[in-house]
Amino acid sequence: MRDIYKDGTYLKNHPNWHVEDSPWKADKVIRAINRNNLNPLTICEVGCGAGGVLHQLSTQLGAEKQFFGYEISPQAYAIAKTKSDKNLRFFLQDLFEVDDAFFDLVLAIDVIEHVEDYFGFLRNLKNKGTYKIFHIPLDLSARSVARGLELMDKRKAVGHLHYFIKDTALRTLEDTGYEIIDFFYTCDSIELPLRTQSYKAVTLRFLRKTLFRLHEDLTARLLGGFPLMVLAK
Repeated sequence: MRDIYKDGTYLKNHPNWHVEDSPWKADKVIRAINRNNLNPLTICEVGCGAGGVLHQLSTQLGAEKQFFGYEISPQAYAIAKTKSDKNLRFFLQDLFEVDDAFFDLVLAIDVIEHVEDYFGFLRNLKNKGTYKIFHIPLDLSARSVARGLELMDKRKAVGHLHYFIKDTALRTLEDTGYEIIDFFYTCDSIELPLRTQSYKAVTLRFLRKTLFRLHEDLTARLLGGFPLMVLAK
């Protein structure tokens, strides 16, 4: 597959590299950290993109912690490095090429669905930190399968190569040697601003919000729109 992350294609399609979602994603990472009483002093993000999530975390979690972002896209790195600070550093490098790199916490936020060999990626990542936090889109749902083109749009627009439900995401982590400590849905489809205020979009948001209060798993499987945050070891 052509490397859309290095040749500028992804930046052309997403000029801000989704940085507008960074505060929301950082809040979910902090939620996972706090509800499990973690106190990581070194935090690394693999595939950090434009660096928005790490920048938010470095601002909110305290100057005594050190943050490291690794990114293989020159275009994303150029954006990220402008956010560098005394406790926040970015590297245009594959984390797996740094033999002695090891951190208290490693983040993979919306990454594994983009990686061709995601089983190999996960096995390699396991040796890079004590704890890991994954944010995994759950693209598979009754709605997305019925619509058909929605999954292909994900593949074309944002480069998703693999599609998960909650059960396959968790089992994938277990199959690659991880111990699942905690997980919860994140509700981007009902918390982030709508891209369009069409009647269809507003109605779907209302249905998701209403049904999610009644049964989280069923709503995610039927309607989609609820990624998974996972803390693993």
